[in-house]
Amino acid sequence: MAQHVRDIMTSDPATVEPQTSVAEVARIMRDEDLGVVLVTDGDDLRGVVTDRDLVVRSISQGGDPEQTTVAAACSDDLVTVGPDDDLDHAVELMREHSVRRIPVVDHGHPVGIVSLGDMAMERDPDSALGDISAARPNT
Repeated sequence: MAQHVRDIMTSDPATVEPQTSVAEVARIMRDEDLGVVLVTDGDDLRGVVTDRDLVVRSISQGGDPEQTTVAAACSDDLVTVGPDDDLDHAVELMREHSVRRIPVVDHGHPVGIVSLGDMAMERDPDSALGDISAARPNT
């Protein structure tokens, strides 16, 4: 029986509005131990920002992180899946688009996120990636 994205996705993902400062997004990531935050406009998904995006697309460009908004740092060329999509489809999309995380949307509204680590823990929990993904970070 095929598994669905909803079976392993992280529900209730962290979201911010496009005008949120890069510094605030970084604090959210730190405080909630996240590597990705979804950028929404109201209830609609507009983008995805990762910790790497903050560094490469924002901090490294200079400017005040308290004044720079996440709109300039987020990816808006989105690849998404639905909660009822098969996991195999999500894996195919990750490979095809070389992404590690995919937002899960239902009628345009974000309801979760599925990551390569989630897949590894589900499909091969004894693999190195499965072990790393399951481990709590050292802080």
